[in-house]
Amino acid sequence: MSILILFIVAILATLVVAGGIFYLLVKHWFDSQRKEQLVQMKIDERRETLKVVTPIRLQAYERMALFLERISPDSLVLRCYQPGMDLKLLQGVMTKNIRDEWEHNLSQQVYIDEASWARIREAKDEMVNLVNSSAVSLPEENDPTRLAASIFASAAHHQPTDSALHALHEEINELFG
Repeated sequence: MSILILFIVAILATLVVAGGIFYLLVKHWFDSQRKEQLVQMKIDERRETLKVVTPIRLQAYERMALFLERISPDSLVLRCYQPGMDLKLLQGVMTKNIRDEWEHNLSQQVYIDEASWARIREAKDEMVNLVNSSAVSLPEENDPTRLAASIFASAAHHQPTDSALHALHEEINELFG
């Protein structure tokens, strides 16, 4: 009888050990499957996010390129000048136009690299300074076309918007080229 009990205990112990090993193997397999599914879900989520974010980023680059073009000296003067303006009014309209364009596009910084955004901000500041310094260098009674000529002359050597536009082009080529 004691041999029979020992035999049953040995069989039960073997079953418990085999069951434990089977449980651990199955648990490991399910855990690895779950991890693989989580990784795949993250990959799919990232892919979906890129599908949404990429067009938005491209639109941000387009908007900032348009901003830089709109505040470039040629475009700014031609868009802001109206016959009958005096020098101070033209100066005020141009600086307001630059600031309004800036405020309208301020949210685009979320999608653009910090270095490129800094260059865009510098271009904006340089354009405001160019308009103001050109106006200050002229007597108030001067014709506003003198202000335009002074801005064009100053910008002939260095277009404040060119380096920022170049930085945007480089960034776009790095990301999407």
